[in-house]
Parts: sequence; structure tokens; C-alpha cells
Amino acid sequence: MIFATLEHILTHLSFSIISIVITIHLMTLLIHEIIGLRDSSEKGMIATFFSITGLLVTRWISSRHFPLSNLYESLIFLAWSFSIIHIFSKIWNQKNDLSAITAPSAIFTQGFATSGLLSEMHQSSILVPALQSQWLMMHVSMMLLSYAALLCGSLLSVAFLVITFRKNIDIFCKSKIFLIKSFFFGKIEYLNEKKSVFNKHTPFLLIRNYYKYQLTQRLDYWSYRVISLGFTFLTIGILSGAVWANEAWGSYWNWDPKETWAFITWTIFAIYLHTRTNQSLQGTNSALVASIGFLIIWICYFGINLLGIGLHSYGSFTLTSN
Repeated sequence: MIFATLEHILTHLSFSIISIVITIHLMTLLIHEIIGLRDSSEKGMIATFFSITGLLVTRWISSRHFPLSNLYESLIFLAWSFSIIHIFSKIWNQKNDLSAITAPSAIFTQGFATSGLLSEMHQSSILVPALQSQWLMMHVSMMLLSYAALLCGSLLSVAFLVITFRKNIDIFCKSKIFLIKSFFFGKIEYLNEKKSVFNKHTPFLLIRNYYKYQLTQRLDYWSYRVISLGFTFLTIGILSGAVWANEAWGSYWNWDPKETWAFITWTIFAIYLHTRTNQSLQGTNSALVASIGFLIIWICYFGINLLGIGLHSYGSFTLTSN
């Protein structure tokens, strides 16, 4: 009873703190003059990390097994993974763009986990025989850490594409307006006008373009670093899962839907890392591959559990409401 009460308190406390962090992030986007807001959001993410850590430890003690046996527990661990990625990225580099991804991702997963849709999984239960193994912590934790890292990196790539395509659209629209005005109002007169306007606004345009260039470079840099980390975790998770499958089912690989989509995910991000080695494929092309990987991850993690088929059906669920 004590553990259940403590777990309930920590669950809602972590969700409340991360909600406040999101509010602070929105305020910093609108009001830059308020000193200390950014520091408050960082402290909030640290508090969220410790709250979710306490929740996982409490559930571990009460259930007497590592809390990764169903979708609810995996979502809590995924939210914890987002928070720890946020903290380590800040320790590594104080000025990075991951906080815009990790905080909303944490509140999304935490919010879905604590909603009434997964109420049947909130109570701890005895592990099924297939999960009663020392490989549970190794395999599932590595897979969820890889999902968190790959999702963050993929979202950074999506942001890179949005900014790049928007910049290209702006250039195209300006070129189109230039041609139309040249045709109707006389080429020489408009060129002179364009020249004077350009000379007047050149510093502003150069600064804005330079800022966008630096932003896209940072997004590309962090996307590559985080996806590389996630790919490493994914490789370790798949290999440890193969060893575990051999112990549980007598075969290293069974082409189970979960295994198949995990392999597809691994292949997509292997292609991404390969494109990074080719100078001509870096940037937009590699970001497109990572964006595709974002959808593949959700199919692998969430879609297969929703269908509830295959050898991993113990992680399936049905949507319910209170």
C-alpha cells in the first residue's frame, strides 16, 4: 500500500514538473527578457529526472523485478530516457537545440503513460515465463534508450528539413516576384529599385541568413551525434535480444514482427550513417532518411504492441477508458 501511494505521488509529481518545464519553454520563446527562466527549466528537467527515477525504483522494489514488463512501464522508462538525454546533452554542451525536443517528448510519453488508456497496466503483475531472465534489463533498456535517442535525432532532422525547405521556398518566391515585376514594369527601372533596396537591407539579410545557416548546421550536427548514439544502443539491444531469444525460444532469430521491424529500423539508420560518410549525400538527403526512420521507430515500438501479434505479444495492450 505504501509503495502504491508513493508511486502514485511520484507519477503525478513528475508529470506536473515536466508540464511546468514546457510552460517555461513557451515563455522563453515569447519573452526573452525574463532572467532565470532558462535556468528554471533546466532545474525542472533535473527534478523530473529524479522523480521518474524514484518512480522506477519504487515500482522495481514493489514488483521485485525491473519495471519493463509492459507498455506502461516502458513508456515511463522512455520518458526517463528523454530526461537523461537532456541532462547529458546540457553537461556536454550548454548551448544546444535538444531541449526543444527532449522536454516535449518527455511530457508526451509521461502523459500517455499516466492517462486512463493504459489503466489496466498500472498495477504490477508477475512476469510471464519468457521475461523471467537476466536479459530483461539489458535488452529492453538498450532498446528503449535507442528509441529515445533515435527519436530525438530524427526530430532534429525534421526540423532541419523544415528550415531548409522554408528557406528554399522564400528564395523561389522572391525570384518569381522579381521576374514578374521585371516583365510588367521594365527591367532597368526595377533593377535600379531592387539594387537600392538590397543595399539598404543587405546587413539585415546577411545576418538573418547567417543565423539560419548556423541553426541548420547545429541541427545537423546534433542529429548526427544523437542518432549515432541511438544506433549503438539499438545494435546492442538487438544482439542481446538475439541471445535472449535463443535461451527462451531456441533460436537466435525468428522473424517475429517485432524482430523484423527492429531490423528494418536498424537498416534505415545504417543507411543514414552511410549517407553521412558521403559528402554529396549529407544535409537534406540524410535528413530525409532520418525522417523516415522516425515513422519506422513508432511502428516498431508502438504499432506492433497495438496489434498484439507475434512472440512479443505480452507487450500488447487494448485502449480502455475510465
